[in-house]
Amino acid sequence: MPSANLSGRAILDITGDDAEKFLQNLITTDLDTLSEGDLKPGALLSPQGKILFEFLVSRSAEGLVLDTLQTSVADLQKRLTLYKLRAKVQITLRPESVIRVSWRNESGASDNDSGLHDRRFPDGLHVRRRYGGETAPTADELQWTALRIAHGVAEAPLDYALGDAFPHDVNLDQISGVSFKKGCFIGQEVVSRMQHRGTARRRILIASGNAALPETGTAITANGREIGTLGSVVGNAGLALVRIDRVKDAMDAGTPILSGDAVLTLAIPPEHRFTFPVTTEGA
Repeated sequence: MPSANLSGRAILDITGDDAEKFLQNLITTDLDTLSEGDLKPGALLSPQGKILFEFLVSRSAEGLVLDTLQTSVADLQKRLTLYKLRAKVQITLRPESVIRVSWRNESGASDNDSGLHDRRFPDGLHVRRRYGGETAPTADELQWTALRIAHGVAEAPLDYALGDAFPHDVNLDQISGVSFKKGCFIGQEVVSRMQHRGTARRRILIASGNAALPETGTAITANGREIGTLGSVVGNAGLALVRIDRVKDAMDAGTPILSGDAVLTLAIPPEHRFTFPVTTEGA
């Protein structure tokens, strides 16, 4: 049963009588569709629609829980506090504890169903996240990264920079990380416009190389022109944040797509619904 202890994460507890209403009006996730025991991705955006903070949101007995980057948790806590005004909400940084993830392997073996169900992944993988308790006995964070790559699940800062990406860029719209039905949230107007006009030009794709891929952050090029950046990497596989119109042009022309010395094949993640554009949009 593969499992890993996750480093670089921190937890904010959002509690109080107004906790759910408070968050619902701020973040991209629709909390009305968040069931007990589930974990969904979400983000707090700038008014211009860019992702300032990413997190996984779940329910607790006292309110809601945000599982986020350790490097940005203090800024997220400060930003939420600014929005609180007179709302009956407490925003508390949880004392450091173990964050453990487990999933089903190829043989079908899995841990029990305790923990939070990570809805970014297919149900059959039984990806479960646990806070506190013992560390994972078979801890291997590299296997976790490989699982994310195989299913196109992007995370900052490896796969994109906070403040530089729209939710569509990192496929949040494909994994229930942004709602277009719940009403207003910060940056909602820009994100909704992108959805209805179909103007998302950058996407996270799965990269497969003919050799070991270079390090995270290496440029991806076609015909000498940069079309994206390599994100998380494990061996010959990785995630790539790319201009999908330029990827389509390169594929149609038979132009090799390169990152370092590796020739890449780029594919839409399984179960994602977007497609490559039919024609090139303006640069």
